Amino acid sequence: MINIINWLMHYISYAIIFVLVATYFESFKVDDSHLYTYGMLATLIVFILNKTIKPIIVRLTIPLTGLTLGLFYPFINVFILKLTDWILGSHFQITGIFTVFFISILISVMNLLIDNIIIKPIVRRLKNNG
Repeated sequence: MINIINWLMHYISYAIIFVLVATYFESFKVDDSHLYTYGMLATLIVFILNKTIKPIIVRLTIPLTGLTLGLFYPFINVFILKLTDWILGSHFQITGIFTVFFISILISVMNLLIDNIIIKPIVRRLKNNG
């Protein structure tokens, strides 16, 4: 049950971030002909990459992240977003470095908020009641 809530919360938050950024930045585009299809597909790909590849990259770059006092961490999200851009090709495009960096910071903040405000309290409550 908690995995479904976790997946749903992250999925919705990524979709909101993509819609907001696509609205305000011209350097971020999702294919207009099938906006919802490619928007949801990009959201799914980012979620899957964040749950599979990102933990490996984070572990491999711990020394670099430590040396930069955590400033390298958003670059991992930049890599995930550019990988999504590469997978979806012309249907999902991020052209500006500032835009991809802004999206990666928004995703980092959203992940932190969801995990600490929603997911962890639910898990603690389930452990205390179980």
